[in-house]
Parts: sequence; structure tokens; C-alpha cells
Amino acid sequence: MEDDKYYIVKKKALPEVLLKVVEAKRLLDSERVYTIQEATDAVEISRSSFYKYKDDIFPFHENNRGKTINFMMQMDDVPGLLSTVLNEIAKAHANILTIHQSIPIGGIASLTLGIEILPQTVETSQMMGLISEIGGIHYIKILGRE
Repeated sequence: MEDDKYYIVKKKALPEVLLKVVEAKRLLDSERVYTIQEATDAVEISRSSFYKYKDDIFPFHENNRGKTINFMMQMDDVPGLLSTVLNEIAKAHANILTIHQSIPIGGIASLTLGIEILPQTVETSQMMGLISEIGGIHYIKILGRE
């Protein structure tokens, strides 16, 4: 899908609002602030701007190796699709730590994966892109990183 492509852009090319969203997310993650309102006030953006962009921007870290990333995806309930997703993760040389698949409703299942990013793992955005191109995957997004 065209909307699911990923780009690496230099910081100076980003609009200020996107940088402020990243900063607000960092404040929330660091627990220096506890509410979205406090975070958006601190970085001087509206809550609507935060909600509009929060799932679409995250910092790129060259040193994200050895980290755990939690993904969530929605997928069709068809035999073999989960196996295909897990195979793609294995081909990317990532280590699957946890898997939780909901009971499918209306032929759609939600899947949450905890994945360890190893030194030999391909770039996270590349792995997400490959998974999102699998037929039957509705979307994939990062829930968190450790």
C-alpha cells in the first residue's frame, strides 16, 4: 500500500510539528510528564496535532540493535497467514519473543508480537514493509520499543 511506505528524512527537512510530536512522545516515555495534555503543553503543540501524527513518526536509531520491539497487526483469518508472517520475521533474522493472536471476529484477527532486534536483523522499517506487503495483512504498527 502506498500509505505504508517508510522514508528516512533528515531532521532539518521535517516540519517543526513532527519534531515536537517526537519530543512529546519522548517526554511521555521518560515519565517526566504523565498525560498527553502535559506533554503537548510542554512542547507547545495542540493535542490534535499529537494524535494526528503520533503513530506515524518515531526516531530512527542506528543503535536499535539488541532491543525489543512490540508490533501490532491486523490480518485476515486464513490458514497459513500467521506462518507466512513468522517466516518473514525469521528471514529478517529477528528473534520472536512473544506471540498473542486474538480470537478472530468477522474473519479478522489481531496479532501482537514481541521481537528482539539482533545485530544481524535487517532494518526494522524494511522488515515492517515486507510484512505489510503480505496478502491479508491489513496494517502493522510499532506499539513500543525497549
